[in-house]
Amino acid sequence: MSKFILALDQGTTSSRAIVFNHNGEIVSMAQKEFTQIFPQPAWVEHDAEEIWSTQIGVAAEAIAKAGTSPADIVAIGITNQRETTVVWHRHTGKPIYHAIVWQDRRTSSICDELKSKGHAKMIQDKTGLVTDAYFSGTKLQWILQQTVSFVLAPLIVGYCGNLQMVQYTPQMLLMQAAPCCIIFTTCNGMMNYYNC
Repeated sequence: MSKFILALDQGTTSSRAIVFNHNGEIVSMAQKEFTQIFPQPAWVEHDAEEIWSTQIGVAAEAIAKAGTSPADIVAIGITNQRETTVVWHRHTGKPIYHAIVWQDRRTSSICDELKSKGHAKMIQDKTGLVTDAYFSGTKLQWILQQTVSFVLAPLIVGYCGNLQMVQYTPQMLLMQAAPCCIIFTTCNGMMNYYNC
């Protein structure tokens, strides 16, 4: 029985899957575009569930086109859009907000504020990255600031114990939410999470 390698290419505008044989030759390929969401100028979002459904769909299609089965796949390689930020609920697996795409510039003002307060060197020393909206840190901050009050609060109560809502600020809710209710990653982590 032949063995194959499956490459998953989760790109900015489409999901692609390629099946390779032992010699590194392409046996089959499938690709599907997904929706680009532009809520405001310079904002770019994706539906994380659509990313996953298109990726798993093209994987199945490429395997079928190759005339093989998942049992014959001996390795999977993943390449993806890297700094696109996804936050989802740990217990439901559902995103708490759209994925914010690497191209999105909505957090430029947060980056500017960090730089004006002299934090750019410390950020670069700790992460190796420049302070820029391209990277996921400020995207995560934005998602959490936007969702903590109306998305996370009911989830925290449901999954994390008996909180008296009137006594908790959004920051306190976030501190409660982080360890028990939410997962943050970029698209590569999401692909691994859903593959498990």
